[in-house]
Amino acid sequence: MDALSSGWFSELSTLWPGQAMSLQVDEVLYQGKSKYQDVVVFKSKNHGNVLVLDGVIQCTDNDEFSYQEMISFLPLNSHPNPKKVLVIGGGDGGVVREVIKHPSVQEVVQCEIDEKVIEVSKKYLPKMASGFSSSKLTLHIGDGFEFMKNHKHEFDVIITDSSDPIGPAKSLFEKDYYELMKVALKPNGIVCTQGECMWLHLELIKKMTCFCETLYPVVSYGYTTIPTYPSGQIGFMLCSLNPDTNFSEPIQKFTPTQMEDMELKYYNYHIHRAAFVLPSFVRRALKNKSDVLDSPIEHGF
Repeated sequence: MDALSSGWFSELSTLWPGQAMSLQVDEVLYQGKSKYQDVVVFKSKNHGNVLVLDGVIQCTDNDEFSYQEMISFLPLNSHPNPKKVLVIGGGDGGVVREVIKHPSVQEVVQCEIDEKVIEVSKKYLPKMASGFSSSKLTLHIGDGFEFMKNHKHEFDVIITDSSDPIGPAKSLFEKDYYELMKVALKPNGIVCTQGECMWLHLELIKKMTCFCETLYPVVSYGYTTIPTYPSGQIGFMLCSLNPDTNFSEPIQKFTPTQMEDMELKYYNYHIHRAAFVLPSFVRRALKNKSDVLDSPIEHGF
């Protein structure tokens, strides 16, 4: 990997032209290629072990909990009784680790396309991969888009923890995929997907919000802060089949004892509500979406 040289890793990509996150490398732990993508794990100077797919940071030991907790509990606590949950992607195991903590969740189904990511995560990211040993989990190896076609009216919540819209994850950012998720949901079901960065990908966010609003009665964009993701921020696209859903007011509120038992480091009731308070430029952009209805989603956004 060209970005891994001289003791530093630099995250160079057309997804964020003109900028790059760099981390000092102590040791390269794994470097190889799966059927679908380049896979690298290295021990960093200040952020613990780091998983990189096709040159893009997926998670680090130091800050992964921000993303994993928020993509899990924003939808789960917006649903009155999320018993059965589907996770698409999430091969590092972090989302499953969080989902199985929720007191309402009885069954989790996961579909991950790249078995190598799971294998590497179990070895080098054991805290994230701990959920793979749960008796609540049924794991499938395969394409999430194809998996969804065979499941109808089955899940209370669907969480898509995907990489960026290039390579194997590209189809997960398109309208057809959201249509499949809608059919796979039970009545009043909720979906939550990795929704990209407001500072870099606002046109994509506008496009996704626009087509989601043609499929679901309630659509919201929320976000979290995370230092090692591009521009320090990542968002979530949340959609509900229940017209009474208000994502900014969680139905379920964890007690202090539950918070402690679940070992939550980032998520809480107040941060849930705050996640949907958007900067003015984003609010304006999402109100004015007519110009994106017919425009294609480009890799560079």
